[in-house]
Amino acid sequence: MPSKIRLQRIADRFREELSEMLIMDIADPRLNGITITDVKVDRELTFADIYVSAVEGKEREAEIMEALQHARGFLRSTIADRIELRIHPQLRFHWDPTPERADKIDRLIHSLNKSEEETHQE
Repeated sequence: MPSKIRLQRIADRFREELSEMLIMDIADPRLNGITITDVKVDRELTFADIYVSAVEGKEREAEIMEALQHARGFLRSTIADRIELRIHPQLRFHWDPTPERADKIDRLIHSLNKSEEETHQE
């Protein structure tokens, strides 16, 4: 079993390679504008959980997840060619709502600051 540091290096490499493939190698327009936010690889290298998000947010989630499921085999075989590992994990894609939540919190803070400024001006 790989150490935690090795698992993190593998996850980081997966994220780099997948990000590059989405920009350079995938022609599917459904995958334009998506971001790989995180990759977690389990200790047995059985699964790589890949977290994705898009600028448009949740409204494109179903479309993006369908496209990623469709491209999963291609992505896995391409990663196998690029990263030398004895075992290559199955890819599992998950929607990451964190950027949307951060944007919502940012907008709430901005609106609170704006209303506070308006209150002080009166």
